[in-house]
Amino acid sequence: MDSIQVTGIKSLPTIKAGDNLAELICRAADGQGIRFQNGDILVVTHVIVSRAEGYIVDLDKVTPSVFAKCIAEQYEKDPALVELVLRESKSIRRMGDGKLIAETKHGFVCANAGIDKSNVPGERNVALLPPNPDRSAREIRDGVRALTGCEVAVIISDTHGRPLRKGEMNVAIGIAGIQALRDRRGESDLFGYVLRVKETAVVDELASAAELVMGQASEGIPVALIRGYNFRKAAKAKISDLIRPREEDLFL
Repeated sequence: MDSIQVTGIKSLPTIKAGDNLAELICRAADGQGIRFQNGDILVVTHVIVSRAEGYIVDLDKVTPSVFAKCIAEQYEKDPALVELVLRESKSIRRMGDGKLIAETKHGFVCANAGIDKSNVPGERNVALLPPNPDRSAREIRDGVRALTGCEVAVIISDTHGRPLRKGEMNVAIGIAGIQALRDRRGESDLFGYVLRVKETAVVDELASAAELVMGQASEGIPVALIRGYNFRKAAKAKISDLIRPREEDLFL
């Protein structure tokens, strides 16, 4: 594998609840002259998945609890948003400097439990994370197969910060048809050293590569096609393979 190609799939309509994402993605790709092939990878932003599945909340319709109001006042945040973060969280890991770092019910540790305002129509609307991103990825994958006959892999992505480095990057929060990790332990490097600690989070790397064409602001490209990467297929792929158990977490 000498190169891979990353192409943004443009001209998708504004996604609304009940939309068939696989159908819309295939239609947009066809409009660009793209024909899917076996082994292609689709990276899809969680926001359009949440919109299609109806996980959009109007903050004006959220009644914050007393606890949420106290946190909001202390950290200068919207009480309704804090209430949603609490509802979507398994636990709150850190609070400080106006930020809430939560562990979601999926096991992801991220700001505001992954609740997102960007690219969501409506002044007070926000997108929640899909409750089962792996299932969402499988549904898109199955839909593309039914429409094109091609076996593609699907990655649902989100933008997360990192505890020890500035800046955010795209990571995978749901997968279908592709192994999350590539275990390279036991392989030898260029000089014959046998690798003892080497597990590559390939789906995160692919999600990050896709963001280079998808963007985060006005680009409006919620889907990217990655072609040429020789990934390892997985009939029962699951994003939980990437979640580090608490007992192994040195940054708690």
